[in-house]
Amino acid sequence: MPLLRLYERVPLDRIGVLIGECGKVKEEVMKRTRTRITVDSKNGTVIIEPESPDVPPYMVMKAREFVRAVAYGFSPERAMRVLDEDQVLIVIDLKQYVGDAPNHLQRIKGRIIGEQGRARRTIEEMTGTYISVYDSYVAIIGDYESAQAAREAIEMLIEGRQHSTVYRFLEREMWKLKRSRMTQLWYKEPI
Repeated sequence: MPLLRLYERVPLDRIGVLIGECGKVKEEVMKRTRTRITVDSKNGTVIIEPESPDVPPYMVMKAREFVRAVAYGFSPERAMRVLDEDQVLIVIDLKQYVGDAPNHLQRIKGRIIGEQGRARRTIEEMTGTYISVYDSYVAIIGDYESAQAAREAIEMLIEGRQHSTVYRFLEREMWKLKRSRMTQLWYKEPI
């Protein structure tokens, strides 16, 4: 059976971040996921494959998520979070919402980031996620439910909703999520 091999493309300005000083970042990810990561720094191609046949496929997928997170603008420290079992990476392509017009993209990115980064920071704090706005993409790292709530909030901002409306929505969503998690804990079946 052939080994799983995944390919990813990383912007050239993010290659150094992916590799890290003296290759430390790449080595750490390879060690944690038991994968082999090959980076072509000329064209930005990254090949991710298991270091041996007994490495489960999800480890290779997690390594790929890390590479994608760095490609979408996260620092290696923040991107490491996707290696945790319950964490996901969600990517929103802003061009799907506003097209290619640079001034529309700038305006939407400004709404998402907010004055001095306040809107992005508020959404991160309310949802417990990390958010990166890079090029024409918004990337979110967090547990599935929280990342989905952050995605909905960002989509509301893209649609032009007021920041206060978005924050109220997030308060309600996170309260519901917290409540459902508490009741799940409460009603767990005994083993």
